[in-house]
Amino acid sequence: MIIMYGIKNCDTIKKARRWLEAQQIEYRFHDYRADGLDAEMLHGFINELGWEALLNTRGTTWRKLDESVRAGVDNAEAAAALMLEMPAIIKRPLLCAPGKPMLLGFSESSYQRYFKEV
Repeated sequence: MIIMYGIKNCDTIKKARRWLEAQQIEYRFHDYRADGLDAEMLHGFINELGWEALLNTRGTTWRKLDESVRAGVDNAEAAAALMLEMPAIIKRPLLCAPGKPMLLGFSESSYQRYFKEV
């Protein structure tokens, strides 16, 4: 089963979900806020993608952080702690499909390539 991770009110999530539905691709949506995010799950994401890729430093959540907090996020452990505390700071969507690498972010072209082989 394909799983999309994210936050339901995110505009990019909405676009990605519309694309999947238009292509009639079945998936399950996992909302970090409603369905939770635990350390084991997050470390699996970090192990595959790297904490730098997962940490959304262009979003509002990051920009609202105090400069000292941002400066302290300089390693996987600090980034994981922040992402567990504030799941909105994780780049989204994160797509997981059996037998395929994880796909982070959304563009029509990247999804078309990703699902060519599904």
